[in-house]
This record gives sequence, C-alpha cells and structure tokens, in this order.
Amino acid sequence: MTDSTDIDYESGTSWRRLGIFSLIFVALTAAGLYTVYHQFADRSITFDTRLIAPENLLAFGTLLLVYFLSDGLRLYYTLRALDHKLPFRFMFKLVFINLFFSNVTPMATGGGFAQIWYLTRHGVPVGRATAATTIRTVLAVIFIFSLTPVFLFTLKALENHTISGEIGTALAVFIALYLGFFIVLLFRTRWLILPLSKLISLLRRAHLIGARRHDRWQFKCRREMLRFSFSFNDYIEGRPLFVLLSIFFTATFLLSLFSFPALLIYSLGYEVDYLVTVGLLVVTTFIMYFSPTPGASGISEGVFGSFFRDILSGNHLVLVTVGWRFLTIYLGMIIGLIVLQRELTKDRRKSG
Repeated sequence: MTDSTDIDYESGTSWRRLGIFSLIFVALTAAGLYTVYHQFADRSITFDTRLIAPENLLAFGTLLLVYFLSDGLRLYYTLRALDHKLPFRFMFKLVFINLFFSNVTPMATGGGFAQIWYLTRHGVPVGRATAATTIRTVLAVIFIFSLTPVFLFTLKALENHTISGEIGTALAVFIALYLGFFIVLLFRTRWLILPLSKLISLLRRAHLIGARRHDRWQFKCRREMLRFSFSFNDYIEGRPLFVLLSIFFTATFLLSLFSFPALLIYSLGYEVDYLVTVGLLVVTTFIMYFSPTPGASGISEGVFGSFFRDILSGNHLVLVTVGWRFLTIYLGMIIGLIVLQRELTKDRRKSG
C-alpha cells in the first residue's frame, strides 16, 4: 500500500480488466444456474407470483434496508473506534461501491482497495483506512468461521453431503488454523513479521524476485504489519461503545444476509426451519470465501442448489437461487456501478 493518497484511482483501475471480469461473472453465473437447473432442479423452473405479492415485497425491502444499513454501520463504528468520523451518507455509498468491486474481482480482492481509495478521498489516512477495512473483514470472518464447524457437524441436511464426512473434519482443522492465524494477526501481529520476512528472503534466494523488490517487500511488510498492529490496539482501546457497536452491526449484517433464503422460501408457502436455512447459508458463505471466481459466481449458485435441493421443489430451486443472489449481490452491484460512475463524474468536473 502506498502512502500517497492523491493517486488517481481511475488511472490505476483498468476498466477493460473490470469489463472482462464482469463478463466472466455473468458467464459463470449463467453456468452455475444452468448446473442447478440441470443437476438439482430436475430441469424445471416456474415463476411464482407469490414472490411479488405486496406483503412479500415489503418484507424483502425491510430486510434489504437492515442488510445495507448494518453493512455501512459496521464500518462506520469501526472508524469511530479508530477516532475517525465520516458522514454516514459516505459510508452508505461505500457499501455499494464495495459490493460492485468485490464481486467483479477474483476472491473479492478489489473490494478492499476500493474501500481504501474511497476513504482516503474523504480524509482518512491510508493506514487507518487499511486497518478499518481489515478489522471489518476480520470480524465477519471470525463469526462465519466460528459457526461453520458447528453447523457442519450438527445439521442433518448435510449428513449425506461429502462436506460433512472426512472433508468436513479436514475443513474443521483448517478453520481452527485459520482462526488461530487471525487471532495472532489481531493480538500478536509482531509474531508474523519474522516468518514473512524469512519467506520473502526465501523468494530472493530462489531467484523468484530481484534484490530491489526483495528490499521493497521487506520494508513494506514490516511497515504495514506495524501499522496494523498500532491501529488494532487503537481500535481495542477506543470507546467501548463504538467497539461494541461495530461488533453488533457485524452480527446484524451477517444475520440479515443469512436470513434471505428463509424469507424467500417462506414467501413461497413452505414451512421454514430457520436455523437450518441459516446454517446452510453459513456453510455456503464459508465456501464462497475460497472461490477463485469473481464474486464466487458459478460456485455459489451450485453450492446453494446442492444444499437446498431437499428443501425446495425442483420448479422453485432455481427461482430461489436467483432471488437470493439478486437481493444480496446483483442489486447492490447495479447500485454500486451507478454510485461509482457518479463519484468519478464529480472528480472529472472538479479536475476540469
């Protein structure tokens, strides 16, 4: 990460590359939905008008409001704990910009950079912006990764899936190691400096990087790790109210995210076991974290269809899959693209 906050993000962002990733996103989404249609839905799909009944639209809108607001508030209060305050309208815009970039780049890598760019444009130092977005992500990861093993081994709906057998045990061990890494990252950041330094030195000795890059990476590694360590200490020592609110709204955001399938299924007249649907989506979201495709496109639809095929009839499975992705991803991406274009247009007018 560079110290310069006046780098023009427009010039650093390849719109051609984003366009390619967007096309990949659309193509893989279509492939994933076709897989659900062909493999899990018995090649049947019908639109059910109950989804657009006024009372259901009101319920979807209310849950969407909670979903988007809590997403903005979890970063807002993380920043407040770090002693930075931005008007909430900026945070609300950032929710959608992040949704767009994180879903058109592999493994959501673009979302973090987009958030840092946006925060620095509004006066937050790069180090603090990086720490805030990282802490925001880590809080969500801790929730999801802590709950995944619980649902993995207790949900009867997963008993016949490969993921609950030997693979599930391996995943549980991996999750424990992953959470351990994050605990070290949060509370003993300095412990990671030496291993990372040795890894960079190993790359140099293997002639995979040159001397100049080796020195630059060593410097940046130490600098960013120390910056994060100091910032996380400031977060922990910040006003307890803001720290607690950042955790509360992270939990609220995740609960609203995991509640969409239950609401969609209920609106179609099914009896809903809320805990089961939430558990299945927690495991689905965990798998999505490691999907190399933009926005986990293709993979998320396939996993969702596989998990929910025993809950929904074939003609409703594709419909609920599309509804879930539309409400949680597609809608936010469309709004994010519009917000981003307006922000960049404002920049051009100011520079002109």
